[in-house]
Amino acid sequence: MSGSAPSSLSASSAMFDVFVIGGGINGCGIARDAVGRGYSVFLAEMNDLASGTSSGSTKLIHGGLRYLEHYEFRLVREALMEREILWRNAPHIIWPMRFVLPLHKGLRPAWLVRLGLFIYDHIGGRKRLPKTRTLDMRSDPAGKPLKASYRRAFEYSDCWVNDARFVVLNARDAANRGADVRVRTRVISAEDENGTWKVRIQNLLTGETETVRARYLVNAAGPWVDHVISGVLGQNDVHNVRLVKGSHIVVGRKFDDPRAYFFQNADGRIIFAIPYEEDFTLIGTTDQDYDGDPKDVAISDSEVDYLCAAASEYFSEPVTRDDIVWTYSGVRPLFDDGASKAQEATRDYVLKSETARGGAPMVHVFGGKITTYRKLAESALEKIAGALGPKGQPWTHAGALPGGEFPFDGYDAQVEALMRDYSFLDRHHAARLVRLYGLCARDLLGEARSVDDLGRHFGVDLYEAELRYLAAHEWAVSGDDVLWRRTKRGLRLSQEEAAAVDTFMREISGMHNQAANAGGGHA
Repeated sequence: MSGSAPSSLSASSAMFDVFVIGGGINGCGIARDAVGRGYSVFLAEMNDLASGTSSGSTKLIHGGLRYLEHYEFRLVREALMEREILWRNAPHIIWPMRFVLPLHKGLRPAWLVRLGLFIYDHIGGRKRLPKTRTLDMRSDPAGKPLKASYRRAFEYSDCWVNDARFVVLNARDAANRGADVRVRTRVISAEDENGTWKVRIQNLLTGETETVRARYLVNAAGPWVDHVISGVLGQNDVHNVRLVKGSHIVVGRKFDDPRAYFFQNADGRIIFAIPYEEDFTLIGTTDQDYDGDPKDVAISDSEVDYLCAAASEYFSEPVTRDDIVWTYSGVRPLFDDGASKAQEATRDYVLKSETARGGAPMVHVFGGKITTYRKLAESALEKIAGALGPKGQPWTHAGALPGGEFPFDGYDAQVEALMRDYSFLDRHHAARLVRLYGLCARDLLGEARSVDDLGRHFGVDLYEAELRYLAAHEWAVSGDDVLWRRTKRGLRLSQEEAAAVDTFMREISGMHNQAANAGGGHA
């Protein structure tokens, strides 16, 4: 993985094939797929990568068991087929997880739940993940943290993902292959000029503006997709998306079992309780329509009360506000299909192609979910190929993400190998580095032969070497970028330690934030 500067050919003098607006999972996935097929690509993200919806998820690679109730069979099947593909391509940040679904009297009957799980097991090409089984909660360890009234449950498989890292690694791979990836870069305007796009951008760190030209425009701005259509492209009366807020709470660990829980609620909704960052439990999500600015999204008091009450319905030890150590919220930009309830709006993606007055082509991306991002990107590439002419074949189904070039079941072996080659690392530190960076942990550690070689210590197992790596290779420029998106060390550092990380990152970011574009752009 290189951290060299972009190529000397400036973006303003190049004609890119594809310009992508948005550095979430869909934008980064499209950029990666396109550049891997031979298209030249420029991506602009106005904030940090994964700073919006893509880091506000429940962090699952899953088919969406509850979507079966809304007859979303195509979406569920596609998502289930993706689970093992994505696990194989990123075994450091994606791994299998078993989910325990306790049966609740008065809600969905056992036969209906079992039927749904039978379909879930069989329509998605499951090969490596174990199938559903029935649990006696009176004897199974999964029953221990729950109220005694829950006597029976079903256990099924899905996968966990480190969502923010998933986005960053897609961007990293795109840049490694030649894409020009710019963060903290706002798109001011996009104009059709004789059949091609003239895009004005502004570096929000320096204030400098630049003009980039491209043959095709991809609007993957997530919750801001309609804003791009109205504000950047100048179209009026736009309403394509239904913004739905999902909030989560993180509490101290409620159970020791490595399995997660799937809880049904009396209102028809569901929540998950998931082992998180070793010492915590993640509880969520909510589903509420949202009409505010996506950048201001935050959990409400009513959502906190809802999640505490829903979890306390199941856990023998209630979940209270005092247990909460962190909250986060995201806004899903669902395609507005007219559904009456937020939880009933389709999670499927919709791609809308358009041609500007002068003939310049574009596509708008609505909806989608992390699990199906790769298939969404392939669908977008069909539209790009239709407008620009085909280049290359679909390839991402077998394309490992950076650091994930090892067997899907090889995580433990990689931890052992890292500890052998860097004997000063304790197991906890080595395990964390492999979980976040996979094989790239060796690039981070470099020639270090002792803890002292890692530089300044910022708290727990966070050292200067890691911060410099994140600045040079992963576009990190602030404390939040490091602590809440790329590492989650924010859960463990004191306020003083977190402030020190932020100060350090801001000091070095001027030197490194553009260096991450190893490949640069090309005509």
